[in-house]
Amino acid sequence: MISTTDFFYPLVDDPYMQGKIGCANVLSDMYSFGVVNIDNVLMILAASTEMSKTDRDISTKFMIKGFNDLATEAGTMVTGGQTVLNPWPIIGGTATSICAKDEFIMPYSACVGDVLVLTKPLGTQVTVNVNQWKYNPEKWNRISHLITKEQATEAYEFAMLSMARLNKNAAILMHKYGAHGCTDVTGFGIMGHGNNLVKNQKKKLNFEIHTLPIIKFMKDIDNHVNIFKLLQGYSAETSGGLLVILPRENAELFCSELYAMDKFPAWIIGDVVPPEVDANVNNNSDTTGEIFNATNICTIVNNPKIIEVECATSL
Repeated sequence: MISTTDFFYPLVDDPYMQGKIGCANVLSDMYSFGVVNIDNVLMILAASTEMSKTDRDISTKFMIKGFNDLATEAGTMVTGGQTVLNPWPIIGGTATSICAKDEFIMPYSACVGDVLVLTKPLGTQVTVNVNQWKYNPEKWNRISHLITKEQATEAYEFAMLSMARLNKNAAILMHKYGAHGCTDVTGFGIMGHGNNLVKNQKKKLNFEIHTLPIIKFMKDIDNHVNIFKLLQGYSAETSGGLLVILPRENAELFCSELYAMDKFPAWIIGDVVPPEVDANVNNNSDTTGEIFNATNICTIVNNPKIIEVECATSL
């Protein structure tokens, strides 16, 4: 049995999209293990006590609908859950699947020579904040020379579509193309999740990220406001892409087929490289006797290639 639980407060102003994002975020934990068929989903929901009854009824109804619609798209269904009252709305859930051993991929088999593939662009935290700043003259004036309000809206709508998109097809292709492990990129940013993944590898090796695909305009804004550390890899992502470890010879085929299925690009963003020599390396064993190296690290090269991802909001 593989199960995960996740939930969070709203980050967009459309409750239906927030429901879809909440569901996609929960299911991405499963997809990162290559689990394609989700047997059951329970919804975690909080209705806001700070809203008027009318606003609460409308927003809660549409969050539920968005969550349920995306669960149906994923080929599963919501069979129950828990609802509470809370000052802020909350949406999320618990996903569970019963799997045979060949139906999931453990995240610890990277080899030197493999590459890292990312299936969604970075920059969602910056994008949703920029959308909020449109309504705050003091904050908007700090960045108005870098982006127009129309461009900010376009980027925000693109980010919502990205966050609400399932990583299911990427999970399917992980099996086809022999993935050696994976994590989803969410609240700890690309560096946080990259380090979590590399430290769980059986072999001594490092991850080296050379390319950062970022939603258009967000690199310059992040450089200017110097808040989110996007280029350093620490900006939080919500319902981000999968960071997949693939054999080098399979990566381009993975990206091409995923584009054919999702109509959105994926990128080869890094390499699995030999570890630096360290005389003080200490390895740890888990209860199965497998060796996990706590000294493996994920780094971003100096002056990484930046891909500005166009904000296409229709297919």
